[in-house]
Amino acid sequence: MTVIETIANWCSAPPTSSDTARRLGREAIADTIACMYAGRKDMSTQAVADAFGWQLAGEAALVTGGRQSPSVAALVNGTAAHALDYDDNFRPGMSHASAVIVPALLAITDRVGASGRMLVDAYLVALQAQAFVGSGVAGSHYTAGWHGTSTVGSIGTAAGVAKLLGLDAIGIARALSLGASMASGTKGQFGTPVKPFHAGMAARNAVEAALLAAEGLRGRLDILEGEQGFLEMFGGSRPVGYDVDEIAATREHTIETVGVMPKMHPCCGSTHLIVDAVLDLMQEKTIEPDAITSAECHVGIANYRNLAYSEPKDEMQARFSMQYCLALALRKKTLSLSDFTPSAVGSFASDPLLPKISMTHYSAEEEAAAKSHLPHKLKITLADGTVLETQRAAARGGLTDPFSDAARGTKIGDCLDDVANVDVIKAKLEQLDDQPDLHFLGAIFDRRADAA
Repeated sequence: MTVIETIANWCSAPPTSSDTARRLGREAIADTIACMYAGRKDMSTQAVADAFGWQLAGEAALVTGGRQSPSVAALVNGTAAHALDYDDNFRPGMSHASAVIVPALLAITDRVGASGRMLVDAYLVALQAQAFVGSGVAGSHYTAGWHGTSTVGSIGTAAGVAKLLGLDAIGIARALSLGASMASGTKGQFGTPVKPFHAGMAARNAVEAALLAAEGLRGRLDILEGEQGFLEMFGGSRPVGYDVDEIAATREHTIETVGVMPKMHPCCGSTHLIVDAVLDLMQEKTIEPDAITSAECHVGIANYRNLAYSEPKDEMQARFSMQYCLALALRKKTLSLSDFTPSAVGSFASDPLLPKISMTHYSAEEEAAAKSHLPHKLKITLADGTVLETQRAAARGGLTDPFSDAARGTKIGDCLDDVANVDVIKAKLEQLDDQPDLHFLGAIFDRRADAA
């Protein structure tokens, strides 16, 4: 049995989800919807919406207003979900998993008359499928320069959309194969408006792969592991390959063993270990930013390559600048959406702290030999000679250091700050499994609905 057939069989009849997995799925969906709304006015979202605004109205709602085809809705809403880099990370796929999955699924909920429970079911299938697809390539694939959000994301999410459409294992397998042919996107685009477009592109790919599969279009079912397939072409220098027995035997969902990583900082996740480490340090010690003579960051190879902008010129580059993000943390003890606007970056990018911040990275040999994720390290030297050192191996928000309900609610409330009946929407998202339909999201998508 091929890798795709094994994944499709799992997705067609997944093990019963635990209460924990369903709660974490609901939280991820709510977080993504909030990020999607917050990103609706970003130039990347607006460009995509404007480019396709001429098309006739369709069945699926846009976060920017109006309705379009499921493909266009997934494209626009996926771009919005990732526009501010505030959406979650998913290590098994090296992807922004939910920014692809949630918009793709929402694009077809009206077509299938989805309930909240159906949405959570399909989300969990798509996330696990991303984990399975990523398991053979993820770290090596990502370090080679591929953006897992639009590669692994396109393929795995297609399985979730196919599941929501009601396709059987054969149909899900077809969708996965088609998704593999659509996978693309390089990390060289980080710090530009194309980066969030990758999430939208992947969501659109997933929708189209599933719809085509439903009509019988098919490709090779060994395209992940076969000759000239995904593993060979996209695997990078050290892919581990696929283990079909392990995939078939999976019973506990990845969301409760590895988890997704929601963000409290609206910037590239490659900065978060260092930012969280310095925030921890500042709770223990008083650090006068103007007394800092140097701040040396030691990070992973892929993280180093992601953070390409030591002197950011705009808000997009600032999200991918360790110098900008760490300096903000040192000055303000927090990072907020308001710090990543053209005016904010124009003002803060000249702060004298930025040139004092440097980065180095682990060697390829160190990463290959590591049995677990290597910590990111920070060394701060003060003018009086004092040296402060700290490190973190996991960012806040994951299973080992989860956000409080209050912190999660505050983020969602901030993102949905001008939405009518926001408290009602938040409450219904928390109880998403119990919702007979998704009409309550109407206030977010500007469509006819009763949010009361």
